[in-house]
Amino acid sequence: MEQLLRELTQLVGPCGFEHDVARYIRDRLQHKGAVRVDGVGNVIVSVKGAHAGPVLAISTHMDEVGFIVKKIEQNGLLRFEKLGGHDDRILLAQRVRIRTPHGSVPGVIGTISAHMQKADDVSRVRRYNQLYIDVGASGPKEVADMGITVGCPISWATSVERLGQHRLVGKSFDDRAGCAVLIQALEQLQPDTLYGTVHAVFSVQEEVGLRGARVAGRQLQPDVAIAIDTTAVSDTPEEMMDNTLALGAGPGIKVMDFSLIASVPVRDKLISLATEAGIPHQLEVFAGIGTDAGELSLAGAGVPTGVLSIPSRYAHSPVEVIDERDLQRTADLLIAFITSMRTAEEFAFI
Repeated sequence: MEQLLRELTQLVGPCGFEHDVARYIRDRLQHKGAVRVDGVGNVIVSVKGAHAGPVLAISTHMDEVGFIVKKIEQNGLLRFEKLGGHDDRILLAQRVRIRTPHGSVPGVIGTISAHMQKADDVSRVRRYNQLYIDVGASGPKEVADMGITVGCPISWATSVERLGQHRLVGKSFDDRAGCAVLIQALEQLQPDTLYGTVHAVFSVQEEVGLRGARVAGRQLQPDVAIAIDTTAVSDTPEEMMDNTLALGAGPGIKVMDFSLIASVPVRDKLISLATEAGIPHQLEVFAGIGTDAGELSLAGAGVPTGVLSIPSRYAHSPVEVIDERDLQRTADLLIAFITSMRTAEEFAFI
């Protein structure tokens, strides 16, 4: 799965600009089921099983946090706007890529020289709208010659690297890691072992309000739903960390977050399957996060919904870290859930 993740994360696809990711997934999965791209950009892959059963929707989002070109200054520097949630403290001196109609252009978010810090307030955090991107241009014409215009999307420029024996570091693991898990599950799924129908949703604009999942839920009207996303662990020494979620300890099975209180039957099914298969797992109570599951659960008359979370450090930064064992275990548990489906009634509220 590492190579798949490398390919997915090299694509520039911030919120609303998931086009390259959508093309990659559509082309890779076109022989695994009925594939369509809806009006907002969700890629939906539908696999009908050989046996009657429930309708399951599984959603993972294609978008990454990024930026968009807002203004081109007379000296060739670019002003930018955020797409998704960022911490302004980590923006300075980062490498970025601007996607243009002619390909990607490298840039750096500028900062003052260390030699000038005596003239500055070193405790000050400059807001993103005070910062700029340097693409090596001296004026608007050079910027235009590069293909850069107002509205071009921007992503981090880091590549995937191995970190120690089992860990990977890179950009946009949130949620290209989830995309990798769902792609692997679909590629392993055999329709003759499937009861019911699986709709795999690779959604858009999750980072700006779960928008793609809202559209998908209205279309699909599933009997049960699962979201696959990353979650922030709490196993580093900062004072707010409580060691309730750890890297390498297996997928998180969601209990609640700010967008969802997970369906108890769905949650219990995931726990039971993980226990039976010997898959390490963690129960996740984290109010500071939301996923596509929040919108899927509100579709139609309401959908029993759960979440599988891939543990991650340094979310929404250019150096997100995951453990490849957690990634594979998430895929294993997802496949176990899909192939265990028999009836919608097992997920009834009472």
